[in-house]
Amino acid sequence: MSEAISAGGEKRSIFLSYSRDDRDAVLPIIEALEQNGYSVWWDGLLKGGDRFSHVTEKALETADTVLVIWTAISINSHWVRDEATSGRDRGRLLSVSLDGTSPPLGFRQIQYVDLSGGGPVPDRPAFGEVLGALSEAEAKAGTRLTFSSVSDGEKGISRRSLMIAGGAGLLAAGGGFAAWQSGMFVGSGRPNSIAVMTFENLSNNPDQDYFSAGLAEELRSILSLNRQLSVAAQTSSDKFSDGSETASAIASALDVAHVLEGSVRRAGDQLRVAVRLIDGKTDLDVWSDVFERELDDVLAVQSEIATTVVDSLVANFSETDSAGTIRVGGTENPDALDAYLLGVDLYARSDAREETDREALAALDEAVAIDRSYAAAHAARSRVLTSIGNRHATGSELRGYYDRSMEAARTAIDLAPELAEGYAALGYVLANGELDIAGALSPYDQSFELGYGNAWILRGYTLFASFIGAFEKGRSAIARAERLDPLNAPVFRAEAVLEFAARDYDRASTAARRALALSAETSIVNRILGDIARFDGRIDEARAFYDAEPNILSKLTGLAILEAQEGNADLAQDMFDNLVQQFGDNSLYQQAQIFAQWGRSQDALDTLERAYAIGDSGLVTSRSDQNLDPVRQTSEFKALQKRLGFD
Repeated sequence: MSEAISAGGEKRSIFLSYSRDDRDAVLPIIEALEQNGYSVWWDGLLKGGDRFSHVTEKALETADTVLVIWTAISINSHWVRDEATSGRDRGRLLSVSLDGTSPPLGFRQIQYVDLSGGGPVPDRPAFGEVLGALSEAEAKAGTRLTFSSVSDGEKGISRRSLMIAGGAGLLAAGGGFAAWQSGMFVGSGRPNSIAVMTFENLSNNPDQDYFSAGLAEELRSILSLNRQLSVAAQTSSDKFSDGSETASAIASALDVAHVLEGSVRRAGDQLRVAVRLIDGKTDLDVWSDVFERELDDVLAVQSEIATTVVDSLVANFSETDSAGTIRVGGTENPDALDAYLLGVDLYARSDAREETDREALAALDEAVAIDRSYAAAHAARSRVLTSIGNRHATGSELRGYYDRSMEAARTAIDLAPELAEGYAALGYVLANGELDIAGALSPYDQSFELGYGNAWILRGYTLFASFIGAFEKGRSAIARAERLDPLNAPVFRAEAVLEFAARDYDRASTAARRALALSAETSIVNRILGDIARFDGRIDEARAFYDAEPNILSKLTGLAILEAQEGNADLAQDMFDNLVQQFGDNSLYQQAQIFAQWGRSQDALDTLERAYAIGDSGLVTSRSDQNLDPVRQTSEFKALQKRLGFD
């Protein structure tokens, strides 16, 4: 028996997607794969009490390979198609036909293995091809970037390219910038050129074919308005509408670099459009997305798809050279880059620990000492200074951190006026350090305009939008962030925060659960789910969510409110006392929340004033904080909101 072992010493994992109607035929495949050393996850492993969607989603998103069993039955399964889409989008899809059925449209560009035939599965000649394909996937594991792939013969990222790219977006957006440099614009034909294929009608009603074709044509028209794009005409594109040709064949014939294909499903007033953009040279996905809207929003869907295509095809950088794309605000000093990367990594991993935050600051101090013109490092340093001030400093020391943060952010902007991270850092210190919401609005808006392709910038803007009640702008930002960084739990946490502030609890719950599915240790989201359950009167659920919250300050706040609500006054007071003992004046905002929910309105207002006096950053959430509703209409609270810059 062979052992399929990962670089980390563990068995390579396979998520097996199939139709339950094919279960008896699929079980021998599972057994054969396990006999060859693979760890196979399938829905038969679900235990009693498991939440199907939670467990399945986690297994799907962490598997090394998503192996899809296509049959005449499974090609019509929405579950199988969705799981196959996830595997395809992660570059981890292996398609196997069990009865000779070809994969459906949208999955034909990826080679599949025909495992049909009689006899034991391990004895079928094609099973060797399955094992070979899995071995090939293992060899390539970890090499595929998030949004593009370097094909054989393409030049990799040089140290100079990486060095020039050294900015906050490189790490914070999960390597998205590296994907821009690694060949996204290398296609079969003209750069920034695209063919839009007629969308497949999945509505089970041939009378709706016109709608699918018309949506694709309208999309071509929208894209054609952008002078930076070259869009193949409908007549040429429709020659390939039967789906028999690969994307690379279409791209070669039409002399384009990319192919856009999609499907449309209409059900009553609901519209579901699935779209993917394919690299015409490698047949690999650049991105894919699903848009689910009311039928009345079809124009908005067209606009969203067009905007995403433009984002993917048009570079958003000021210059280019032979090494790739120059990063605004970067450095050419490798030592400065190394120090910067260390600082950013430490800050990302610190989880509010003072020692690690200060280590991050020391590394960024070193980066700017080596290269005083390193704007991206100044911006990152500003962010860390604000965080240390918020989390760990008190009194006069606090003022010093905010002053240094402001100086670092303005230095970054002066050095690189097109650097989105500089404006984001300035907005962050103005809002969270100075409690100047009105002053933070302009730099945040500037960061949004300049960083529209950076998931980290978009996530920060989303949180600010939740503070000021700009919910539609926030939704636009977070939707784009999720397209850029779909496996990042904090991105979905930001969406949960936004929707919770907007009081759309269904959306907030969905986003929070998505964040937890990606990382069970994501902070704040359990508290959000706990608050929502408490509002709904689901007390046991609320308590369980609060207990699971890794952020102790949020956990104690929720439990203090919940226990008082349930008449457990002594236990509620214990939670409050514990909170004050652990966090002191750094918990004034949370103390005010508790007082408001306990019905002690004057104590809540007095505590909010104390929080304002010391610069408690929790106040930035006060405009929409449901826990402060008992004092919201008082003259004192309204005056505080005005001082914060909300009105």
